[in-house]
Amino acid sequence: MDKPLIGMMLGDATGIGPEISAKLLASGRAADIARVIVFGDRRVLELGMRDAGVPLRYSVHERAEDVAWPREDVPLVDLHNVDPAVIGRGEMSPESGRLTGETLKHMIDLALAGRLDGICFAPLNKAALNRGGWKFHDEHQMFAHLTGHRGFYGEMNVIQEFSTFRVTSHIALREAVNLITPGRIEDAVRLADTTLRGMGRERPRIGVAALNPHGGENGLFGYEEIRIIRPTVEKLAAAGIAATGPIPSDTIFLRALKGEFDGVVMMYHDQGQIATKLLGFNKGVTVTAGLKTVFATPAHGTAFDIVGKGKADPGALEQALRIAAMLGAARARH
Repeated sequence: MDKPLIGMMLGDATGIGPEISAKLLASGRAADIARVIVFGDRRVLELGMRDAGVPLRYSVHERAEDVAWPREDVPLVDLHNVDPAVIGRGEMSPESGRLTGETLKHMIDLALAGRLDGICFAPLNKAALNRGGWKFHDEHQMFAHLTGHRGFYGEMNVIQEFSTFRVTSHIALREAVNLITPGRIEDAVRLADTTLRGMGRERPRIGVAALNPHGGENGLFGYEEIRIIRPTVEKLAAAGIAATGPIPSDTIFLRALKGEFDGVVMMYHDQGQIATKLLGFNKGVTVTAGLKTVFATPAHGTAFDIVGKGKADPGALEQALRIAAMLGAARARH
């Protein structure tokens, strides 16, 4: 009973989410990490079991409040909302995206009411969510809206060696440069410091990436490092945050890989995504940091090319559950 209570969503039914969920749940490792309640449709869970080729002992419940602990099976709150027989597989489906969003909203409402310590979800499809009526650029914007968040929040990517945070995220690169301001950099670094502390780092070491090639070469390739990034990092360091930078992006991840930094704050999306996916594609985790509710998911996508083949690796989903449990437990303690 001392383990955090985490809600798990099976992901978009058209992708590999049901398969990797079934593999993780059948392994028994999920139960070692947290008290897990699955939210979704039992037909999707059964589909995942068939894809994975694993048996799974589970029980069906109408409400999360009906689940008693401790228990030896996997509790499923059946929302009766997704029939995979009428939704195509291995391709983007607006209908599946709509229902994925509905399932997440159901879980968010429970979390906001204090009935879940965190949410872990298998991969979803951003385009399907958007075309299914959830008119946001990504799930992070949707989560911020549904939790009533005001202020800065951000996507955090976690691999074994380090974590990354973003000053700007899902926006055109041409527009992103204009959003790199002292205020946003400070918010991103403070978010990194707070989140990493919640993951057990007493005084996180944070590297802040430069924007321009070679860190701008003293203004030869741009002045953002001199006028915006460096003064902000120095201000934060003076305030007690262990921040260093700006550091050229062609070396900062090498330094983080060697253990110099616990977290890296990058200026734009692909600056860090390339590094983290190269180093830990099947183990990377995405966290929506800074919201009232804990959200964690594998950093990879729905992998339409291997749907139904039984080849999907549940490693990143397991890591996502571990991080959701860790952050959820820290939230509960505080």
